[in-house]
Amino acid sequence: QLQMAESGGGSVQAGGSLKLSCALSGSTSATDCLGWFRQAPWGAREGVAAIDRGDGTTNAADSVKGRFTISQDNSKNTVFLEMNSLKPEDTGIYYCAIKRLRCGGWFRAALFQYWGQGTQVTVSS
Repeated sequence: QLQMAESGGGSVQAGGSLKLSCALSGSTSATDCLGWFRQAPWGAREGVAAIDRGDGTTNAADSVKGRFTISQDNSKNTVFLEMNSLKPEDTGIYYCAIKRLRCGGWFRAALFQYWGQGTQVTVSS
């Protein structure tokens, strides 16, 4: 089975940086799309960024472009989310997720079949 585990969350001040990791194991595929999503308290789960596991193509939400970078380390089967210039509005639980067939509709949580348990990110003013 495909398994994933997020790590790297924590509490930082506004303007700080944090790097999240998503460790993958099991039946991964080159056609997988890995997305990062976040959910604020009482908020909807929104797409943050995604990477095509096959060709490395990336996408990011307008709200994080220029601040967040998604990347992958294939040898370790790990995907990262580097977050810089963090704002209080970035606070939430961050999840990594997999959809099996490419990254079309990467920002739509309902299209992703596999989810990690999430890691908390808190940004204070």
